[in-house]
Amino acid sequence: MTRRRGILAGVAVAVVAVLAVGLYWFQPWKLFQDATVNEALPTAPAAPAASQPGRPTAPQAAAPRTVAEGTFISHEHATTGTVKLVRLPDGSHTLRLEGLDTSNGPDLRVWLSDAPVKEGVAGWRVFDDGRYVSLGSLKGNKGDQNYAVPAGVDPADYGSVAIWCDRFDVSFGAATLKAA
Repeated sequence: MTRRRGILAGVAVAVVAVLAVGLYWFQPWKLFQDATVNEALPTAPAAPAASQPGRPTAPQAAAPRTVAEGTFISHEHATTGTVKLVRLPDGSHTLRLEGLDTSNGPDLRVWLSDAPVKEGVAGWRVFDDGRYVSLGSLKGNKGDQNYAVPAGVDPADYGSVAIWCDRFDVSFGAATLKAA
């Protein structure tokens, strides 16, 4: 009788351990939690104008300029919204997600990639096959958000953007960047 109780106790401990690891790994509660981000487009300091004798120097007004854009398609999870690659007045680049709506999930990242965007299941796992740059963790699964492109990264080398789940190596959604 005590041996039987010991076996049952061992099985119960194993079930609880497997359940705890599964909950940690899959984080199913995130499917029911939304994180909305509404960031304004960043601006960079304006370049000073060339001074003329007898006139004070005033900064030149320069606006951010969209150089490429695309629309998200769904992969592992329903994903909608647009993406813009924006050149700021100081020459730096920002990737802007607008109207993003996707599922929340564990370890989501925003990637610039050289992989082509493919429809359906064929496109779920292609973005880590070639070159990619992680722009950081997804700030929220809904809304408008900005991601700085690191200095030294030429955005022209990357033709797509993916919302990438690093935990399961799968794309939630992706967009092809086309010149604006």
